[in-house]
Amino acid sequence: TSPDVKEHPETEVQKNRVLTLEEWQDKWVTHNTGFHQEQGHQLLKKHLDTFLKGQHGLRVFFPLCGKAVEMKWFADQGHTVVGVEISEIGIREFFAEQNLSYTEEPLNEIAGAKVFKSSSGSISLYCCNLFDLPRVDIGKFDRIWDRGSLVAINPGDHDRYADIILSLLRKEFQYFVAVLSYDPTKYAGPPFYVPDAELKRLFGTKCNIRCLEEVNTFEERHKTWGIDYIFEKLYLLTEK
Repeated sequence: TSPDVKEHPETEVQKNRVLTLEEWQDKWVTHNTGFHQEQGHQLLKKHLDTFLKGQHGLRVFFPLCGKAVEMKWFADQGHTVVGVEISEIGIREFFAEQNLSYTEEPLNEIAGAKVFKSSSGSISLYCCNLFDLPRVDIGKFDRIWDRGSLVAINPGDHDRYADIILSLLRKEFQYFVAVLSYDPTKYAGPPFYVPDAELKRLFGTKCNIRCLEEVNTFEERHKTWGIDYIFEKLYLLTEK
């Protein structure tokens, strides 16, 4: 183990925790989607100007997008949105709830995968495993909004995940990532605990990392996780 891990024994707790894609799909089947935010993400709203920098016609990537309402926000503002999501239910619910007509077609590069596109062409959602995505030429992105994605990835897959994310970024990118801070000895995840040191380890060589805000997001439902505090931290990663 790296010296980093010894200094952060709390990250050891979850490092072998694995959720299968089937388990994630099942959460959509059983409506166990407490991670979905109907009103959109408050920290993103608050820091939207920092994220967009007044630029127009950006390409924005949503890893593990679910049915995030922010995809519609960005498309409405003239940006192009690409998302990836393992659950077809999540994707269909997104288009239904946002009243958007769409087309679907199989992805030749990945067996069993599909791409769903809004009729306007501004939103394309890939229904597949994120780790299969490099086989599809989806281009590079000016912005990435990572909420519920890094924290959902099995800790053992962090390096693979960071490699994919970094490979998708254009010059002068802005990458927003929201992570959670709680006592991982009391709750196994997901969402997983991603400490600052792990963020630095994964992205620090290529990115400047700045914490924009930390907010207490503890709710009644978190008591069932066995924890008594939870903070969400929003980070801005930019090109070094």
